[in-house]
Amino acid sequence: MTTQAEFRTCPTTGLQVHLSAERLIKANAVVAIVFLLIGGLFGLLVALTRWPAVHILPADWFYLALTAHGLDVLIVWIIFFEIAVLYFASAVLLNCRLATPRMGWLAFILMLVGAIIVNVAVLQGGSSVMFTSYVPMQAQPHFYLGIILFAVGALIGCFIFFGTLVIARAERTYEGSIPLVTFGALTAAIIAIFTIASGAIILIPTLLWSLGYVNYIDPLMYKTVWWAMGHSSQQINVSAHVAIWYAIAAMVLGAKPLSEKVSRTAFLFYILFLQLASAHHLLVEPGLSSEWKIFNTSYALYLAVLGSLIHGMTVPGSIEAAQRRRGLTNGMFEWLRKAPWDNPAFSGMFLSLVMFGFLGGISGVVMGTEQLNLIMHNTLYVPGHFHATVVAGTTLAFMAITYLLLPLIFRRELILKGWAKAQPYVFGIGVAGISLFMMGAGTLGVSRRHWDITFADAALTFDYPAAAFLMMGLNGIFAILAAVGGVMFLAVAVGTVFFGRRIGDTEAVEIAAPGVAKTIASYGSEEEIKIPGTVVLVAVFFIAFVLYYFVNWKYLSDVWPLS
Repeated sequence: MTTQAEFRTCPTTGLQVHLSAERLIKANAVVAIVFLLIGGLFGLLVALTRWPAVHILPADWFYLALTAHGLDVLIVWIIFFEIAVLYFASAVLLNCRLATPRMGWLAFILMLVGAIIVNVAVLQGGSSVMFTSYVPMQAQPHFYLGIILFAVGALIGCFIFFGTLVIARAERTYEGSIPLVTFGALTAAIIAIFTIASGAIILIPTLLWSLGYVNYIDPLMYKTVWWAMGHSSQQINVSAHVAIWYAIAAMVLGAKPLSEKVSRTAFLFYILFLQLASAHHLLVEPGLSSEWKIFNTSYALYLAVLGSLIHGMTVPGSIEAAQRRRGLTNGMFEWLRKAPWDNPAFSGMFLSLVMFGFLGGISGVVMGTEQLNLIMHNTLYVPGHFHATVVAGTTLAFMAITYLLLPLIFRRELILKGWAKAQPYVFGIGVAGISLFMMGAGTLGVSRRHWDITFADAALTFDYPAAAFLMMGLNGIFAILAAVGGVMFLAVAVGTVFFGRRIGDTEAVEIAAPGVAKTIASYGSEEEIKIPGTVVLVAVFFIAFVLYYFVNWKYLSDVWPLS
């Protein structure tokens, strides 16, 4: 039985915090940030190597760094942090004890050991198979073993989240339906189950293949099932960071969703359709039927995109409604001008929202169109797109919520507050540049995975347009800027944990709106909705989307003349 001594009451939010959950949140978040540092360093080396004027790494080290970068930032950093988010969204937001904390520590150890094993395998030099690890390229057996151990730990974390929801329901620690933020986390956990199952289906046979017990893995079968894991893992991210958008809006401004039912329906669209977006990696594969490709690039894509479009309106709409409720009603955009832009949690969240939509969302729809996919498949456009979604969208949102978790969960006052205020802008501008210039280079045909775009050591040379070299140089410059923003975040986060002033157990911190517990931890919608500013912003988004979409059709007509 759980006693009251195992809880503390947060003086800022009024929420009860289960101490076992708090310790697990801290552990997962800290390890996540460590792997963000490691993966970010490898990413900077990759960007500098892709910059022809610098070209810092030799070929073998480039592919090693590219493999480690993809695994550490796309899988390890993000999923460790997402497990922390699941524990926060269940135990903390529902005022509930965490189910089986001992199993939580087992999950943590499995994930940590798996992540270390994978990194060791890559650094040993025999597993430079890149993030996709396509067969017939073969890594060392412990490369696949590490991923499997990590996935098992993450799976246990998801089941602990589900168990905590059951306990909260049984013990009636909340009223009505679960809060919207918890519902978003539930969406992420459900997609995670599908994702991990797909990984087990393909990686266990591949491990046996690397050990010599299986003679052959069909490359197309591997690629198809692997992307059910590889791309769906990014849909966990989308669900998680959208939930964080709602959480930050509620905690900083007391914002309620415009409509709980509509926002929940949008999350359901993610469960039903979003993981099918992995089809855009397979559209040029001859072994898949035209019917399957058409379904995924039309009906399934439309419904998946509809979910993000709903969130793209309801999140800024809820912010506008909250600001207008506070009296910021002059003109169309006073609510936006007088938003707390010096609060890194808010600025990071809003930049994540804008860049995810304008860069990641639009490019994702374009790339998911079968005909347009032909001109950008296996070019740098693809990593340009997912840097906009996973880095500008997810990572920036996770950084933003960290600025709230440090005082609320770690009970430490932020250090380097000036750095904290500037960090989302420095990192966000850097990542936006990386995304834009990689997509620009990809549109000009620059290969996605090649070590040297000059092909200096090739028997047959190929000359890209001069603009492609400009794009790669700018990509390198903005990668350095993003790295500076990443270092600023690490300095603030790690420095706060070790050196920040200890906040007393009864001391509130000025980071949250009044009544935040009622707003974030309960079911409810805005009573009156007047959001003319958001309507204008959404109209601007649609105009940008239509213009960019048809520009790409113009590019296609140049590649594939109809006359």
